[in-house]
Amino acid sequence: MSKARDLHERWMKDPAYRTEFEALGPEFDLAKTLIEARTRAGLSQEELAARMKTTQSVIARLEGGRVRPSTRTLERIALATGTHLKISFEQAPNA
Repeated sequence: MSKARDLHERWMKDPAYRTEFEALGPEFDLAKTLIEARTRAGLSQEELAARMKTTQSVIARLEGGRVRPSTRTLERIALATGTHLKISFEQAPNA
């Protein structure tokens, strides 16, 4: 059985796959940032959910990149993790 990393490396040679994968980059980045904020705060998904008055499954969906959080949700995450929400726009590499 192939490891996911090996499959990914092989599939990245396909231009269509690469294009779709790269289009998801910002969503992967956001999910990674959410996980980092939670773990730096020393919280489990369940603990974060309790602080936000939501469920662990909601946190899992946010961290899995399956849903796009609203600004209000991002603010609630920041408050629950003791962080400050900062949203910025950066110059695109192709612009």
